[in-house]
Amino acid sequence: MKEPKRCIIVDDEPAAHYVLANYIKQNPQLELVFQGYNGIEAMDYLRENKVDLMFLDINMPEISGMELLKIIPNHPKTILTTAYSEFALESYDYGVIDYLLKPIYFPRFLKAIERFFSIETIKSEPEEVIVNTISVKVDGYLMDIELDQLLYAQSFGNYVKMHTAKKTYLASITTIELEKCLPEKNFMRIHKSYIVAIDKIDDADKDFVFIKKEKLPIGITYRRELMDRLKKN
Repeated sequence: MKEPKRCIIVDDEPAAHYVLANYIKQNPQLELVFQGYNGIEAMDYLRENKVDLMFLDINMPEISGMELLKIIPNHPKTILTTAYSEFALESYDYGVIDYLLKPIYFPRFLKAIERFFSIETIKSEPEEVIVNTISVKVDGYLMDIELDQLLYAQSFGNYVKMHTAKKTYLASITTIELEKCLPEKNFMRIHKSYIVAIDKIDDADKDFVFIKKEKLPIGITYRRELMDRLKKN
């Protein structure tokens, strides 16, 4: 059996420690090696010890979870735990692999752990890390959108219409923010208002791409790169 992954919990709430420690103990692939109650304790431990996975609260006194991630650029894989969702999009800029809203339920915890292990299995080629879902706010709630179902995204003011194979969602995010979250290998901006899934393009000419029955414009500044990528595919 492989060595369990070394985990730490950083949270100022004892109740959160109790829940997460209990969940970790139920997974033999994980080992809880440290519990810290503020960012300073976490920094001291991380300087001297190898850690594979950190469960990190955002709202803590003195140093918040987000500030800790900024201070330690080479931090371990991190799953954020918080009662608030407003930092979800920003968190992905710091390599956070998942975002758990409190109260944390066991099935959602397990989903985050599976995401962690799926990333671990392709460590030898980190640039090829596959992101399967993206979390966006829809009607005030965080929703996981499966990226293999996403056809294209369309700018809609401070929102984005995310057109999937099954449904269209109006997400509280800008196209610029969304573009940062999407894997470059699979998605590309083709216009100031459109981002498309490369493998979902059915046809293209110099002015438009065609996805399903939709005809989407190609911006002049994006035309050459798009045509080059379509040739490679």
